[in-house]
Amino acid sequence: MIQDEIIQLVDARNRPCGTAPRRQMRRYRYWHRATYAFVLNASGELCIQKRTMSKEVFPGYFDLASGGVVGAGEAVHVAARRELEEEIGARCVALRHCFDFCYRDATNHVYGSAYLARYDGPLTLQAEEVADAFWVTPQQALELHPSTPDSRMALERLIREGFLVSAMEE
Repeated sequence: MIQDEIIQLVDARNRPCGTAPRRQMRRYRYWHRATYAFVLNASGELCIQKRTMSKEVFPGYFDLASGGVVGAGEAVHVAARRELEEEIGARCVALRHCFDFCYRDATNHVYGSAYLARYDGPLTLQAEEVADAFWVTPQQALELHPSTPDSRMALERLIREGFLVSAMEE
């Protein structure tokens, strides 16, 4: 069912240029958009997910953010909220957009949008995608291996540019 999900495609400059089923987007490595919501609790710890082995990309890796691909015609911030609710059960959470970035490797061509969210509620995991979730400091998150390289790159930038410090001061 997830393979039939229709994804918003973009060109190499992040401009919408069509749609495709997820399986086709993966097969041909089309540029697409994705969300990365870094969830902090009141202690400043990040919610980390262990991806299921059935995930199409980076199965079994630690994901340092909640998120996923943006559906056809879906606004990026709407996709970020949807993914938070689906993956960890976080509803009605305020999102702070931090930055957009580009991630590219041999199999992925992604324009990512990084967000911060504060959440101290219960975690309700999406069994199909999330095998486990737990809280660690940002530094401990960077020490987890293997971790998804795109979420790691975004977390490193959040730290480097002071977004996590400012989030804890709010």
